[in-house]
Amino acid sequence: MKTLQGKSLEEVNASIDTTVKAGFWKKLFAFIGPAYLVSVGYMDPGNWATDIAGGSQFGYQLLWVLVMSNLMALLLQSLSARLGLVRGLDLAQASRATYPPIVNFCNWILAEIAIAACDLAEVVGMAIGLQLLFHIPLLAGISITILDTLLLLVLQRYGIRKMEAFILVLIATIGIAFITELIFARPEGTELLKGFVPSTLNNNALYIAIGIIGATVMPHNLYLHSSLVQTRKIDRTPKGIKEAIKFNFIDTVVALNLALFVNAAILILAAAAFFSIGRTDVSEIQDAHKLLNDLLGSKFAPILFAIALIAAGQSSTLTGTLSGQIVMEGYLNLRIQPWLRRLITRLIAIIPTLITILIFGEDATGQLLILSQVILSLQLGFAVIPLIHLTSDKKMMGEFVNKTGLKICAWIVASIIVSLNVKLVVDTIRGWIGASENPIIFYFTLVPVVIGAGILLIYITFIPFVKKMRENKTQVPDGEAEQLKRTSVITYHRIAVTVDFSSSDNKAISNAIAQGGKTAEYILIHIVETAGARMMDNEIDDLETVSDKHNLKKYKNELISKGFAVQTKLGFGNPKKSIPEIVNNSDCDLLVMGAHGHRGLKDILFGTILDAVRHNVKVPVLIVK
Repeated sequence: MKTLQGKSLEEVNASIDTTVKAGFWKKLFAFIGPAYLVSVGYMDPGNWATDIAGGSQFGYQLLWVLVMSNLMALLLQSLSARLGLVRGLDLAQASRATYPPIVNFCNWILAEIAIAACDLAEVVGMAIGLQLLFHIPLLAGISITILDTLLLLVLQRYGIRKMEAFILVLIATIGIAFITELIFARPEGTELLKGFVPSTLNNNALYIAIGIIGATVMPHNLYLHSSLVQTRKIDRTPKGIKEAIKFNFIDTVVALNLALFVNAAILILAAAAFFSIGRTDVSEIQDAHKLLNDLLGSKFAPILFAIALIAAGQSSTLTGTLSGQIVMEGYLNLRIQPWLRRLITRLIAIIPTLITILIFGEDATGQLLILSQVILSLQLGFAVIPLIHLTSDKKMMGEFVNKTGLKICAWIVASIIVSLNVKLVVDTIRGWIGASENPIIFYFTLVPVVIGAGILLIYITFIPFVKKMRENKTQVPDGEAEQLKRTSVITYHRIAVTVDFSSSDNKAISNAIAQGGKTAEYILIHIVETAGARMMDNEIDDLETVSDKHNLKKYKNELISKGFAVQTKLGFGNPKKSIPEIVNNSDCDLLVMGAHGHRGLKDILFGTILDAVRHNVKVPVLIVK
């Protein structure tokens, strides 16, 4: 595994200490928070659009899709938290350490698209909420959303706990608003319960269902959760990690079920208020707001609706920004100023929104919100599948690796998501090609992109299995013993010895003599490393070069006087390059080198020559410490 620079969300990493001894509830309170930040993504304005469309068009029929999506989310978010707690890496960092650079780059692009799609939903939702509450034009509301880029920066200054508290206030606002809305709506109990029973879906219902899955199981939340759990300082023993996993699972269950309640409440409200009277055409949030006053008979219903929408958009925009920071730092090991990162993400979301409204009008915002959620769903496989592979790697996860039952459930979830997305993509492209007067454009633009994405998904899915099969074949567990072909004593005739006129020279020369005795010829090698030697090579004749020549001659004369055959070679410049050149050109059959034994900082300061040399010479290397 490659070592990555920096911790995930380094400014708040391990900023909350959970290692102090306390009772169950105090301990739980210390861990509570990350899942609530994640859960706001499950109740953002994109969810509102899909839930309203689903409830108004199909009544309570899609409630089971919400429950299924929530179960998927619970499984995947718990895996995400497990990855962050056990390995101390977020999903982007762990992927970067595992997959090739080109795969990671493609995954980063896809993750950024998903975050932009999510932010698009938040921009539109916030703008609509402002429009409904204060009666301002939608374009003005969209422009105002640029200002909330500063809110995250303000909250981050006060620490992760204050940010979590702010998010909880917004979640409570949404929850209270919809509890009140449901009291006004008075849904029909029998039909509502039938909605929790799975049923077959036609193409229109499938499109909405996939949008619901995309809006519920959000790819950027998998990156976010694996990072946020690292804001807790935990005991890094197996017992401490196990305890952290348990408390984070409780946090996840409670938070995601609150999100399920909000989503179900929106869908039930749409079904009770619109579908029940035949208004199946309501897909726009603005239309839903207008009709609530007339249908529910309360002037407070539309006001609460708008307030909850603003709270949902604002809470989601904070977590979207954090996700963008995590993805960029994790995949690219690149960090930019938070305000600049936030501004770039927001502009990417605002530009297509403005273009859509200017060309198609404000009535197109509902379809834009649903499309953004479908885009999120299409990207899910590229985040979910690496997550399953990474948490199923016993070498990295140890005793916390996914058990067989958990792996089966995770792969079933991934299969459902990918198969639904494949059907959606194929059906959508067929529809566009069939309706187009010039379908050749799609064959040269969209189709190659989809094929490329498919190949990438297949690679991400199956390559880890192939690598594991190869490892199992070659490591049993340490490989199979081969037939020994040569057991006679090897005689060395020309032995090269590197010297640097330090105390290690005596050991290096003594070990070389032990290998060759007086029958071998010895070549003493020293490299002049001065700046002049690097520039002028063997044309240099400075004080150090003269001194090194004298020292080599001294070693040579002493060994000759004892009956050994000795030559000397003086090299110039970089030892990593010069030593292999001399050894390979001297017809040697053994190289003896002295190791100084320095590590860490000294390796950085002085360089590591041994590894570079032994990989570039054609003879065995004896390293003497």
